[in-house]
Amino acid sequence: MPFPLDLHELGTPITYTIFVIVGIGFGFFLEQAGFGRSSKLAAQFYFKDFAMFKVMFTAVITAMVLIFGSVAIGILDFRAVFVPATYLWPIAIGGFILGVGFLIGGLCPGTSIVGAATFKIDAMVFLGGVVAGVFVFGETVPYFMDFWTTSNLGRLTIPDWLGIPTGVVVLVIVVVALLMFWGAEQLEKKTAGNDPADAPKARYVGAGILVLLALIVLIIGDPTTEDYWDAAAGEEQPRLDDREVQIHPGELLELMNDSFKNLIMVDVRDQRDYNQFHLRAAQQVDPTLEAVEDAAPELIGLNPRTVIVAMSNDEDDATDAWKTLTANNVINVYILEGGVNAWLEIFGEDADPKPVNYPDELAFTFTSAIGGRCVASDPDAHEFHLVFEPKVKIAAAGAVVGGGCG
Repeated sequence: MPFPLDLHELGTPITYTIFVIVGIGFGFFLEQAGFGRSSKLAAQFYFKDFAMFKVMFTAVITAMVLIFGSVAIGILDFRAVFVPATYLWPIAIGGFILGVGFLIGGLCPGTSIVGAATFKIDAMVFLGGVVAGVFVFGETVPYFMDFWTTSNLGRLTIPDWLGIPTGVVVLVIVVVALLMFWGAEQLEKKTAGNDPADAPKARYVGAGILVLLALIVLIIGDPTTEDYWDAAAGEEQPRLDDREVQIHPGELLELMNDSFKNLIMVDVRDQRDYNQFHLRAAQQVDPTLEAVEDAAPELIGLNPRTVIVAMSNDEDDATDAWKTLTANNVINVYILEGGVNAWLEIFGEDADPKPVNYPDELAFTFTSAIGGRCVASDPDAHEFHLVFEPKVKIAAAGAVVGGGCG
């Protein structure tokens, strides 16, 4: 079962205590490593001391290996981990500005706090500049808001970007990082006379462990939708079996006319049946695992009043789609009870029943492919007085907590 990430469940005092301990510990080790001194940090820009580069990049690849190793063995759900949206050009320009400030001042925001805590004058001046910059940014951001929110690529990770398995990315980044560490040592040898042979030999052991763990992540592979469903089935399957998520066509009609809720109808039927008849505004998705998986990311993080209703001719394909969406962290998903066939039995006055009805096949015929261009596609709710048990309950997504860099 994945480890719960919401520390607030522990209670506010315990949560804040954890934050304080982690923050003090982080600052303490930065100071012990000498990263509160601007001269040490600025030395990397002159290719004389790459300690900062090595430490921070080691932290990055270590965290990466441990996170995706935990994902691979099923104790962490990476989909529940906060990943900031990628705003390409604002991030690029912001990173450039931060880099220039780092080069001029020899400190970054995190290390300036460490230096200021030990009463270093340059760090205190730098920290004052950071605070002033934050204030100026906050007061002027409305003037460049359009640019600040441009080139939004959403939650984008390297595996998503390249379309390759996470394990491959983890292994490649670890190997590239180790090669960069070796190159940094060679530069230090030429510019500062530091002999790599004098460095602790334990770093080779650490490098070997990181490569081994990265190989394990690669071998185990990414969790599949089936894996996620197996983890969620204990809680979700009873809801399905007790028919808590199958909603009556009358309730769907109410949702279609409810301005307070944001309704998304997912029609998991093939293109032929969809063209024959579909509910107005229903989005067609092929009834395959891959197609529904591809649709899932677009249904995450929507308006909190969003209700998603999956439908097929009967319930079979819609039930499979419900499992896939639920396993992929999509919330407020329901199934149209009886499917499109049950809908047409109530609202399809002009539809002709087929003499033989096969499982999950459209049980009605039409003179032409009318799609969503008929009364039954969007009935007048005032003309029908249906009795049913309301089942839709809006469940809010878990709180997402972001972080920052040191």
